[in-house]
Amino acid sequence: MAAISFNPRLNVLGGRKNHGVVVEEIEGLIRVYGDGHVERPPIIPSAPCMVTNGVVSKDVAIEKFTNLWTRIYVPSYSSKMPLLVYFHGGGFCVGSASWRCYHEFLAALASKAGCVILSLNYRLAPENRLPAVYDDGINTLMWVKQKARNGANEHKWWLNQCRFSSLFLAGDSAGANIAYNVAIRSYGISGSSIKPLILKGIILIQPFFGGEERTISEMHATQPPNSALTLSVFDTYWRLSLPLGANRDHPWCNPLAEGATTLRELKLPGAMVCISEMDILKDRNLEFCNALASAGKWVETRMYKGVGHAFQILHNSQFSQIRTQEMMSHLKAFINQ
Repeated sequence: MAAISFNPRLNVLGGRKNHGVVVEEIEGLIRVYGDGHVERPPIIPSAPCMVTNGVVSKDVAIEKFTNLWTRIYVPSYSSKMPLLVYFHGGGFCVGSASWRCYHEFLAALASKAGCVILSLNYRLAPENRLPAVYDDGINTLMWVKQKARNGANEHKWWLNQCRFSSLFLAGDSAGANIAYNVAIRSYGISGSSIKPLILKGIILIQPFFGGEERTISEMHATQPPNSALTLSVFDTYWRLSLPLGANRDHPWCNPLAEGATTLRELKLPGAMVCISEMDILKDRNLEFCNALASAGKWVETRMYKGVGHAFQILHNSQFSQIRTQEMMSHLKAFINQ
């Protein structure tokens, strides 16, 4: 996979004067103006659908009203494969299923793990604050259920390859937060509502959770150069994505906060949580894993040494590419166990 260099200073936008003052900004990624106008510069190139290492990919519309669509990856396997619905990262505010870094990562994962992947292009904040993206996730599962039941001819190229009794929800960073919250909603639905889909597990890569009280890693973690997630970026994403007036202990941000539904009460499938040693989210991710285990939930925790947030997507060093291959192997084992 080609390396993606994350350097926001490479992108400089003009035109501030047209929309008043800038009220929120993450340099090179997003700029929000006082009149509500939002700019997202193309810091990461998009990749067209293509055949990559034997994996066919196509973009498919799900809901025209919300412009919800998915990029579907189908490897050339002779037998039916698990289905993985993937949510990209980007603090709920940036990112796309067409970004080259996600296209390459997911095409490689589909090939290595032997699974069909639906990479969702969901609505972004602040134009669509939480829970809009959770709704997009549920609507996607209902769309898949409908297609699986109807067997629509134009979708047979991927439907016929799926083993719907092995559904996984996955994502990285904010995408992991989405996968978790969609799982809570969908797993709590009576089985007949999503049949023939059966949720077997969730994969949370560097899950994007927060809280009013800082953790040690949030305050003191040593960050790799051009880190994808600093503390100020972390704060800005939450200000832009949470409902207006909500604080950082809202259950969508902090699933362990007082007042949130206790984990023991939740219906959850088995989980795999991937944590980066140099990520500011490390302590919060470990706390979440410990809470899952204490609540009697099955959780597999993986720690990746010497790498930071989103290393598997940015992979801008040979070392991080080695760690990415380790992660791929762990994901394959979890999906196919």
